[in-house]
Amino acid sequence: MEIKEVGIIGAGQMGNGIAHVFAVAGYDVRLTDISEEALERARGVIEKNLDRQVSRGKVSAEDRDAALGRLTMGTDLAPIGACDLVIESATENEAIKRKIFESLAPHLADKTILTSNTSSISITRLAAGTDRPERFMGFHFMNPVPVMKLVELIRGIATDAETYETLHGVVGKLGKSAASSEDYPAFIVNRILVPMINEAVYALYEGVGSVSSIDVSMKLGANHPMGPLELADFIGLDTCLAIMNVLHEGLADTKYRPCPLLVKYVEAGWHGRKSKRGFYDYRGDEPVPTR
Repeated sequence: MEIKEVGIIGAGQMGNGIAHVFAVAGYDVRLTDISEEALERARGVIEKNLDRQVSRGKVSAEDRDAALGRLTMGTDLAPIGACDLVIESATENEAIKRKIFESLAPHLADKTILTSNTSSISITRLAAGTDRPERFMGFHFMNPVPVMKLVELIRGIATDAETYETLHGVVGKLGKSAASSEDYPAFIVNRILVPMINEAVYALYEGVGSVSSIDVSMKLGANHPMGPLELADFIGLDTCLAIMNVLHEGLADTKYRPCPLLVKYVEAGWHGRKSKRGFYDYRGDEPVPTR
């Protein structure tokens, strides 16, 4: 199947990045969100990131203008259903994702492929709530989407070969690489990455080291570009906790128990960079460790 028009649900950090890369790759893109403010923010972020790519010679000014011309935004979910490909990129909450697919169902064209950008939730379970489990897949982009080269492709138990091959081809047209994962909790990247972050939070919780010492140890000792606590703030502590809960519940193994300190930060509303406080305080000129 040829994909020409792509609908993206959710204009947050991931959604606007996904819209960006599809528009640059020549697809017509419809970006929707329940919030006009979120859509306005998304347009500003996309324009800023495109300008940065132009200044670095990665995108021409003409291609930037053409990409912006291919991007349509709105709060109405109905037009998304007519797209060849739909990518749900709402918050990491299964109930919310299910409700979105239920609301979209009356508007879907027969041809439409449904996907979710979930970072951990069962694709088989999400697909089972739709009228097309054979044309439903996990389509998991990495953050920040315009920079990161990987897309995880996750087949549910009912996903057919044509859907998989179509999306594998789309990944190539985006200039990215695909990794295929089985439909197990958190897939490949987050199955490995987020428990490492959780262990770093345990090291902080147990007094093994401070925020600064844990992060500098992993940057200089393991050559990681970001420390695990800095990375947790970048991802969002609420997202990290949601993924740990999926792992803990889905695999029934105590090694995936979320650290109580991670739970406490999320309960406080300290979700990282997006809320200006997490393991670092971002309200000043420079981030300051909070412990």
